[in-house]
Amino acid sequence: MWAVAGAGKTEMIFAGIAEALQSGGRVAIASPRIDVCLELSPRIQAAFPTTPLAVLYGGMEEDYQYTPLVIATTHQLLRFKEAFDVLIIDEIDSFPYHSDPALHYGAAKARKKASALLYLTATPSARMRREVEKGTLAATILPARYHRYPLPTPECIWLGNWRQQIEKKQTNAPFLRIIEKEIQQGRRLLVFLPHITLMQTLEQWLREVYPEKSFASVSAEDSERVEKVLMMREERYDFLLSSTILERGVTFRDIDVLVLGAEDAVFTEASLVQIAGRVGRHRDYPVGKVWYGHYGQTRAIKSAVKQIKTMNQRAREGGLLFELPSV
Repeated sequence: MWAVAGAGKTEMIFAGIAEALQSGGRVAIASPRIDVCLELSPRIQAAFPTTPLAVLYGGMEEDYQYTPLVIATTHQLLRFKEAFDVLIIDEIDSFPYHSDPALHYGAAKARKKASALLYLTATPSARMRREVEKGTLAATILPARYHRYPLPTPECIWLGNWRQQIEKKQTNAPFLRIIEKEIQQGRRLLVFLPHITLMQTLEQWLREVYPEKSFASVSAEDSERVEKVLMMREERYDFLLSSTILERGVTFRDIDVLVLGAEDAVFTEASLVQIAGRVGRHRDYPVGKVWYGHYGQTRAIKSAVKQIKTMNQRAREGGLLFELPSV
């Protein structure tokens, strides 16, 4: 299933999961990212309140017991052998699954010989897109969000030497003006950076600039990231700095997004599309701003913008979109 970010992929699989469970089957939903698993867990549990559910990831404290429904990181699938009648892999293109043969082996081993396998993604790899075009991979393509408003189109902004601006604490930095304007307008903001050390340096500087504001930074190395994401979701932070860890699988009610250093190699086309997909997900707040702030445009930046525009055009031609009022 190739569906744009915010299309409602999770809700689309409920009926299939219910049918499998009612027929006595066992279902696993796997993702390469712990954060995605933790995001999925309460939504799946709410949809299937009477079905025992196990959530498996590295570092979990509870012992595993047999359950008919499992949410797990793709690493945890290595623990199973011919266990599942239905295996759903969310964010199939995400690191580390897409580049780790051992994880593909684990997923294949975890399935029963007669079983169903479903991939979910908003950003399929070039190889998967070729397979869809050739007809060797069956695909359902959904280019519109569930609320039928278009994906936010990113604005590409030249920031100059943003790294130097951080290191020298230059108060006239263009990216700082964006943050300042967001704060003045009462907007909540996600700021993505390519490197954790730079992010931490920026965090320290912003604490000097905005001592009265509540914010934090998160990364894969942060042991408190689950709590911090919850704080952002509960709107107890004014803004949040993040590595690529939050590029996918998390939903906030009403936010804007700034990518600081979008030209960095860590920001691939898929990553940039996913990041833009954090904005406008809620039916009551379908509009928001996305900035790709850069020190020189890259092919990935241009391709990400093109992909978003193409999906919007495809949805528009299919009569799937409401048109937004001009803002």
